[in-house]
Amino acid sequence: MLIEQALRYKPNTVVIGDESKYQQVKEALWNHDIKVFAGKKALEQVVESGEVDMVLTALVGFAGLEPTMNAIRHKKHIALANKETLVVAGELVTRHAQENAVNIYPVDSEHSAIFQCLAGEWNNPIEKIILTASGGPFRGKKKEELSQVTRAQALKHPNWTMGAKITIDSATLMNKGLEVIEAKWLFHLKPEQIEVIVHPQSIIHSLVQFQDGSMKAQMGLPDMKLPIQYAMGYPKRLPSDFPRFDFMQYPQITFEKPDCDVFRCLDLAFVALEKGGNMPCLLNAANEVSVARFLRDEIGFLDIARINESVMERGTFIQKPSLDDLLVSDAEGRGLAEGM
Repeated sequence: MLIEQALRYKPNTVVIGDESKYQQVKEALWNHDIKVFAGKKALEQVVESGEVDMVLTALVGFAGLEPTMNAIRHKKHIALANKETLVVAGELVTRHAQENAVNIYPVDSEHSAIFQCLAGEWNNPIEKIILTASGGPFRGKKKEELSQVTRAQALKHPNWTMGAKITIDSATLMNKGLEVIEAKWLFHLKPEQIEVIVHPQSIIHSLVQFQDGSMKAQMGLPDMKLPIQYAMGYPKRLPSDFPRFDFMQYPQITFEKPDCDVFRCLDLAFVALEKGGNMPCLLNAANEVSVARFLRDEIGFLDIARINESVMERGTFIQKPSLDDLLVSDAEGRGLAEGM
């Protein structure tokens, strides 16, 4: 797929994460004047190029942290689609961005919605934000129904087309939990200022409530092209030929309270946010491993939350972690999760 995309768009440089694939990619692209590199370090270094003025971080998971930190270090503005970067190291990343005068533009549809609602409101304090969740493929199900859920069932999201890991996170509501933690750092919020509501149609992408009680919502079809374009074009709204929303196709939009007893991962994210320190890092590490194990049919669907909670209970807590501490915590969390 990387070769196919490179031949279509003719970038200056590509990096293949899997070093064993380097020769294959290089041979396919060498006569197209496209430089090819491989491996984790190359991924971190490619963002340093003087030709780069914005880095869209769309890696999945903890892998996005170090390339993003290096991009900030080299004063590149960030369009952030990798929520785990702020989940595991929100304090470090936001401080680093301030020190380097770098802007972080949210690309997740929910955080883009909040960002859009705040345009022109920078001096008006936020009372709270409301992140919307589709509820995933198992909305309304009870625990006993989820005990036999298969990988194929969990990968059938009703509204969004996403990668396997994010789709499973949506099914467990872990994705929304990670977004809660990300929102705290993007918008300088306290945990009690963040609410989650289930909105099955995925038309209202999120809302902001101000101190006078007024609320703003950003609406649109469930399509990631718009938030990506908004981040890359900001502050301009670039013209597009994307499909337009038709009210008559959605005569009703509905809202429900999330069931945190059944979908325990959302509650765990709020616990990690309240605890602070390296706890979100431990939770994220556990979740990446437990989701991977579920996708390999090694554990059941409900085991994802069980493993995540156990790692949070057993992991070494650090109140003020450095980047090195977070790397150690990530490794510890993964090791614990693999053994459960």
